Amino acid sequence: MKILITEEFLVRSIQDEFHFRYLHLKLEFFRQPHGLHQASPASERVHPDTHIDKIRDFHCSAWIDIGEYTTVAELEEQFAHLLGLSVQVFRKSGNIWLETTETDDRTLGELEALGSYEAPVAEIPDEDLNDQT
Repeated sequence: MKILITEEFLVRSIQDEFHFRYLHLKLEFFRQPHGLHQASPASERVHPDTHIDKIRDFHCSAWIDIGEYTTVAELEEQFAHLLGLSVQVFRKSGNIWLETTETDDRTLGELEALGSYEAPVAEIPDEDLNDQT
């Protein structure tokens, strides 16, 4: 699956399109680039209502592959090389969002599966299993 990104887009519209496909992942945009397996400082995060034209280095449109077999590193590289945008993928874990610095080599499909997995809750039996009557 690919999405076309043009200069008219708001950061929010790209985030929404990505989140529609991956409910347990999200994209955050940052003013400065980061390296592989590196985090981006929260102070550099771009507000969702920002036009991408104000934060990107290249003024062109591009198709970005957000397919399930695309790795986080590949996705982040596409944004950087095709549009001059710095993005980070976050994965939901319980009630918090984790920056995927250590899992840049995993695919979006794998991370979505991890985010959607909820550990089964242990059932407590109604009767006391220690009772041997």
